[in-house]
Amino acid sequence: MQLSHRRRTLLRPALLAGALAAGVVAASLASPAEGMDRSRHDDTVVRTASGAVRGTVEPGLRTFEGIPYAAPPTGELRFRAPRPVTPWRGVLDASAPRQQCAQLTNGTGNTTTVDEDCLYLNVTTPAGRSARRAGLPVMVWIHGGSFLTGTGGSYDASRLATQGDVVVVTINYRLGPLGFLAHPALGSSNAALLDQQAALRWVQRNAAAFGGNPHNVTVFGESAGSASVCANVASPRARGLFRRAIAQSYSCASDFATREAAEETGERVAGAVGCDDSSDVAACLREVDVETLLRAWPGGAPVVGDDVLPHQPAEAIADGTANRVDLVHGNTLDENRLFIPLQYGTSLSAAQYTGAIGATFGPMAAGVLQRYPVAAYPSPIVALSTVFSDYGSPLSTCTHVSAYDLATARRGARVFAYQFQDRTADPLIPLLAGQDGAAHATELPFLFPGLFGDGLTAEQERLSDAMVAYWTSFAATGRPHGRGLPRWPAYEGPGDVLAFDLASNGGIAVEDVAEASHCGFWSVLD
Repeated sequence: MQLSHRRRTLLRPALLAGALAAGVVAASLASPAEGMDRSRHDDTVVRTASGAVRGTVEPGLRTFEGIPYAAPPTGELRFRAPRPVTPWRGVLDASAPRQQCAQLTNGTGNTTTVDEDCLYLNVTTPAGRSARRAGLPVMVWIHGGSFLTGTGGSYDASRLATQGDVVVVTINYRLGPLGFLAHPALGSSNAALLDQQAALRWVQRNAAAFGGNPHNVTVFGESAGSASVCANVASPRARGLFRRAIAQSYSCASDFATREAAEETGERVAGAVGCDDSSDVAACLREVDVETLLRAWPGGAPVVGDDVLPHQPAEAIADGTANRVDLVHGNTLDENRLFIPLQYGTSLSAAQYTGAIGATFGPMAAGVLQRYPVAAYPSPIVALSTVFSDYGSPLSTCTHVSAYDLATARRGARVFAYQFQDRTADPLIPLLAGQDGAAHATELPFLFPGLFGDGLTAEQERLSDAMVAYWTSFAATGRPHGRGLPRWPAYEGPGDVLAFDLASNGGIAVEDVAEASHCGFWSVLD
């Protein structure tokens, strides 16, 4: 017996709970005379297509932060596709990140902000590179945060840039209703996806000025960023904007809301903010203050059914209409040890575990309980988290295996699958008293140092070095590899998944994650 669509997507509201964010920092313009005089001699000044920017130089590293890639999406431009940035005179101060996109605090360190002027990006590049030596691979990072929170300025790309010899671009994009509100008066809104594509077009125009190769761009992201990667792989409007993709912890086999469902949500939001009876609903929605709009938003993601995303990613991959790009795709071993405790609490009893399985899986519950007996786990909440880390959400291992299989069936593109398994890694939010495991987002500090947690141990530093080498070599060549590192095979079946763990706990090795997560058992429910 199959689970209903409602039951199979039961956990999706819980997946809209995580976030990584940063504060707001101001930027300014230098005077034209000062800027032009210094730019002749200053390695910190780069001329973009819209104007000159001045960043900062550290040993081996240059950073340029807070560069506008589109006009502020304010006033009449709220909900609309991004417009070109107005060129500036003089030299833009690019020594600090600009403001994050409007968002509400959610307890993970981000702050509430209501500023809609937020379409900025940051560039990190090895020092000594210039337009005359352009040619480095470019990696464009799309942050996570459940499409509700986050900012590109949170992510320290220095390790990727210096160890991997790549240019890294981290971006902001509109969040919540400002990025995804759909309403019959507005049309189906994928403003946030259009923001991401505008940033990728900026990279095409400006990568060479920072030493990058615009013909060798890799887009990568985690959680909502991974969902964004999947959406851009499927979007015909993103064709030619990137050559490779890395999707971390959101399966490209998962579905987004249809236009009809998204517009129903939009009509409820319009009613909640007092615009449903307006003679001009679109104008009313553009005038509602930002915080009111954010608080009325129930959550949402890319919308399927317009020219930005005409088909579900899985459909586009399966029928060959998706952009043909090489793909690294993977998840963490214990993804839902972050989200299940947030949804069910940490003090779940054995009886409550049984009840939760019964409520979710109905007639199949007995088989699930036999496969996942509560006594086999440190606690009932760990048992329940394990069930949904294996199956039942866009983060689950078996959902990822489905994406690997779909993507491998395409001709002309390679897939490299992985699973992060270091259960000693610091969690984004410590919830399970030392049993958090390799939960959602735990791989991020291995790529972006200092993002959260107490820092890496010496053994974790070695794992980080390996991951950076694999990620950046894939960006450079389309094949993840590194001197002295285990071979990462192109995916042909579930046994071709590369597991990342500490050397003291198995190290980096090929595993059959489908068998470990009982995907054969779960396949009868799909």
